[in-house]
Amino acid sequence: MTIYLPQLSDDPALFPNVEQALGDPDGLLAMGGNLSPERIYNAYQQGIFPWFSEGEPLLWWSPRERATIRAGQVHISKSMKRFINKSDLTVTVNYNFIEVIKACAKPRTTQAETWITVEMINAYIELHTLGLAHSIEVWSENRLVGGLYGICVGKLFCGESMFSQMNNSSKLAFIALNQHFQSVGGKLIDCQMQTDHLQSLGVTTTSRADFIKNVVKYQQHSLQKDCWKKQSIIIN
Repeated sequence: MTIYLPQLSDDPALFPNVEQALGDPDGLLAMGGNLSPERIYNAYQQGIFPWFSEGEPLLWWSPRERATIRAGQVHISKSMKRFINKSDLTVTVNYNFIEVIKACAKPRTTQAETWITVEMINAYIELHTLGLAHSIEVWSENRLVGGLYGICVGKLFCGESMFSQMNNSSKLAFIALNQHFQSVGGKLIDCQMQTDHLQSLGVTTTSRADFIKNVVKYQQHSLQKDCWKKQSIIIN
């Protein structure tokens, strides 16, 4: 079967309308372009994200359903509450973005390769330097054991990936993000694709059309000043 995909132009702001995305594979919208900060940020502003493997063309996606959660609505199970109360793990914001994205890029036991290529790592580190990409870190004493990273677009946080090197550490990072994001005026967290792990934390799916409406609405507003400065997070 032949698949036709639009080739992106040199203009970093131009993407096809998301309604033109393919149904199979779900959400595949375009190919090409580059991973400049301008292009990546423009993509998120239009409900689009890059996702490709080493050796593949640069691919851009906007699936029919989007996994999202309202800020402040994270589900904390009874067992997780007990874990939080007893745990001596600490959580921080933007203490070590580079190590978080590198940890997220490592292959998992369930997959042989990673989609977070060296090119992707360098692009998101540049976005972090520009104050657009942020990380949540979970520490056991001085050892990084969990975390996540993503892009903030106004009052929308677009999560990219998370990792865990200790039981419940990625859940702890996600709970911390959700609570912190609400406390600084954030409204919605985009998790891209639904998983059992995310569903257990209260993430639900919404249609692409409804998600795009929220993207347009929330990117027009700002969070509290200095909300992404280096800091510790206390989970409620």
